[in-house]
Amino acid sequence: MAGVTMVQALNQAMREEMARDETVLLLGEDVGVDGGIFRVSDGLLDEFGEKRVVDTPLSEVAIVGSAIGLALYGFRPIAELQFSGFSYQAFHQVEGHVSRYRKRSQGRYTVPLVIRMPYGAGVRALEHHSESREAYYAHTPGLKVVIPRSPRKAWELLKASIRDPDPVVFMEPKGLYRRGREELPKDRRKVPALDGAEIVQEGEDITVVAYGAMLYRAMEAVKTLEREDVVNAEIIDLQMIAPLDSDTVNASVQKTGRAVVIHEAPRTLGVGAEIAARITEESFLSLEAPVKRITGYDVQVPMFAREQLYLPSEERILQGMRDTLAF
Repeated sequence: MAGVTMVQALNQAMREEMARDETVLLLGEDVGVDGGIFRVSDGLLDEFGEKRVVDTPLSEVAIVGSAIGLALYGFRPIAELQFSGFSYQAFHQVEGHVSRYRKRSQGRYTVPLVIRMPYGAGVRALEHHSESREAYYAHTPGLKVVIPRSPRKAWELLKASIRDPDPVVFMEPKGLYRRGREELPKDRRKVPALDGAEIVQEGEDITVVAYGAMLYRAMEAVKTLEREDVVNAEIIDLQMIAPLDSDTVNASVQKTGRAVVIHEAPRTLGVGAEIAARITEESFLSLEAPVKRITGYDVQVPMFAREQLYLPSEERILQGMRDTLAF
């Protein structure tokens, strides 16, 4: 089968950056001998050795703390945390140090560090394995937060994150790890910079904003809606939660007059609330209907059989779009 999965694309991105730049290294639990819990780092230990692919103790605070020191001394570390639900153990290091060193040192030091973490529900995982807490990190000044939607985007965005001078929290939708394949660019030397949202489908009647795994549910709902009615939706993939590209979103809403925002994180104070606020502030006179949010619920992600009831379904997204269009 042609193309690569997201897991393979992430692996290739790290392999290419480590070959290009000897200051790039990977550290985390089981990233070496086992190739990572999802096999994202498979083969890197054999290729680059144990000084650049480091199996760490089971301690998220130690992984991120060590990565900070490496970044300050000229390396470009990639710190892998096995699941985003375990990242809270390192939050003191992230908030207290990673996000603050540029300001603390008045620009003398930056922290070119990538913190990778699988996130999101839909794979029947255990407690603490299905969180979608990107808002925590987006709310922390000094961090960039990136979420890819596809293998090619994962490859591009991870390479750009590794080369970025500032710290990046790189959240990988594990529900997309092996969902579909894409070809990577033939010219691997050209890497787009981290640069905001992308319009994946142009339209005139309604703006649909999503990211990560929920983008595909939104796209399926749009297809159904467009089959049922003469409706043309504009679909935006945010790609970056911080900084948030509200210019692209507002330009679309000023054209369509309607907006629906989808994410699987809990509703209260989620990314959708921030987007709705920015649309209201900057595009209020263009709105033909209130901004609609279709999100996860304000509960812990339920396990197994009830997990899909928590996630925004195609039916919920479709109904949200119908309500917005009918307002």
